[in-house]
Amino acid sequence: MQTNSMFIKASRYILFAGAAILLAGCASKPTIESDYDHTIDFSQYKTYGFFSPMGIENPNYSSIYGAIFRDAISKEMESKGYKQSDNPDLMINVSGRLQQKTKVTTTSDPYMAGGYYGYRHGYGTWGGYGYGTQTHVSNYTEGTVNIDIVDRANKRMVWEGVAVGRINEKNTREKMRANIYAGIQEMFAGYPFRAGQ
Repeated sequence: MQTNSMFIKASRYILFAGAAILLAGCASKPTIESDYDHTIDFSQYKTYGFFSPMGIENPNYSSIYGAIFRDAISKEMESKGYKQSDNPDLMINVSGRLQQKTKVTTTSDPYMAGGYYGYRHGYGTWGGYGYGTQTHVSNYTEGTVNIDIVDRANKRMVWEGVAVGRINEKNTREKMRANIYAGIQEMFAGYPFRAGQ
């Protein structure tokens, strides 16, 4: 039983680290999308809070990166007029997942080959160009970070932001922090509402 508990804790840590690295350290810029429930009247919402723990956090304590995500999200929510509250209209959760991927790329590779066929009769030619192929296989980790905004009273998700990208673990901590803030800002550009409006 203790082994299972340790596995769950380790899995949560790896998941959280991957979520932090995703926004902070993608090999290329992550793909960021968002959508909302078009049947909801967003003017009813004025306050927000966070799930505790959020999906990317250990159930026993908040982490440094959990605090960074909260701060980055709070900046965006407050810029839209929302106030943080102990009894909020909206609850915010951050979750993530990592997935191993394989990329197979096949490219044409020009090479010198034998003669032409059929239409060059009666005169000599040099070898000419033919085409072969080269195949390259690479393994990488793809990460997905979801930010969900939930109507607390109705327990219904009303907005979702998603970032998907290839993980690059070589960034410095300072670069990771800066990229988390930039990624959250880009994600919340797709949140078209203001508090009470």
